[in-house]
Amino acid sequence: MPDRGSPTLLRILPLGMAAALLLCLFPPLKARRQRQARGQAIIDSASDAIISIDSGQLILHANAAAARLFDDTPAGMRGMRLGHYILRDLRTLDSLGNHEGDPPFGDISQELRLTGRRATDYTLTGRRSDGAMFPLEGSLSSMQEDGQSVFTVIVRDISVRQQMHEQLARSFSQLRELSSALQSIREEERKHIARELHDDLGQLLATLRVDLTLVRQHTDTTPPLQSLLHSMDGLLVTAITSLRRIASNLRPRALDEGGLYFALQKLRHDFLQRRAVHFELMADEADLVLDDARSTAIYRIVQEALTNIARHAEANHITIALHRIDSSLAITIQDDGCGIAEHDLEKATALGLLGMRERVWGLNGSIHIGADSKLSGTRIDISLPMQAEAATAAHQ
Repeated sequence: MPDRGSPTLLRILPLGMAAALLLCLFPPLKARRQRQARGQAIIDSASDAIISIDSGQLILHANAAAARLFDDTPAGMRGMRLGHYILRDLRTLDSLGNHEGDPPFGDISQELRLTGRRATDYTLTGRRSDGAMFPLEGSLSSMQEDGQSVFTVIVRDISVRQQMHEQLARSFSQLRELSSALQSIREEERKHIARELHDDLGQLLATLRVDLTLVRQHTDTTPPLQSLLHSMDGLLVTAITSLRRIASNLRPRALDEGGLYFALQKLRHDFLQRRAVHFELMADEADLVLDDARSTAIYRIVQEALTNIARHAEANHITIALHRIDSSLAITIQDDGCGIAEHDLEKATALGLLGMRERVWGLNGSIHIGADSKLSGTRIDISLPMQAEAATAAHQ
């Protein structure tokens, strides 16, 4: 009996082993399917648009958020090229007629970060089913699935953010234009007041002093009266000196009579009268033949820099250099004072530095304020574009 049943046992034994093996493998397979289902459910319920593609950039799966973003359906997006919905940039539009749905990425095998470096930058352009374009940002990652590369693209619409940044940029530009206009108006008012003070009030005081001199020449004046007239003459001289100083502070006459170069030389001379420092001004007069707006702005910038040095720097050496480099004017202001901390540059009370920046930006220039590696103080580097028409007008 046992001998007759052994072939049957041998036939049943492999089937039992296979069944046992299936029973052992079934729980892991079931758990894997459950994990995949949970992962798919998470992707489908995500608020960000998530798209899975293969190495040929064909869409394998798109969640509901992606379908809403591109005004399509998940089933309708499946099997389509990614380039049908996401363009690398607007230049892709030039070839859409001949290469509809071109891939947006040149090398999909590399993991790329698609988010722009600045909030106003974006590297992707989305296209909805009706052809409407909108800006995107997102990321691209890869994974291996059943031996095949699968790429996941996560994108989000930044149209609202871009509109906000554009509005902020417009507001910022308008504020710059307003600041520049106010600076020009203020300079014109200063020039007008200085001229009125010098031409009208100055002439009156000068005439009054001449009359006073004639009165003093009379021989019938008593000594007490002569003393009074002498005191009045001294007061008139003081008033004329103060008037010239006030008018010069409002609008330096050297700027109108001799140009920027002589105005800076006068500024240096006045500074040295008040401060015992080594002050070097390096400039070529021919490089500083500029129009009135640029000459005034540069003069005020240097004046404000010297004011800050006098108030805060405690410097012993000052160097100011102005040189033409191609079509730009390079201005460097250095001192060996105590320097300026990084956090002090952005203080709300640093109105002088803000005024310097506004003047430079008003001329479409650039300015950098920081530590000086040579003199261990503060260094200001300014670059101002010199338009050809402005230089021509200045030479005329």
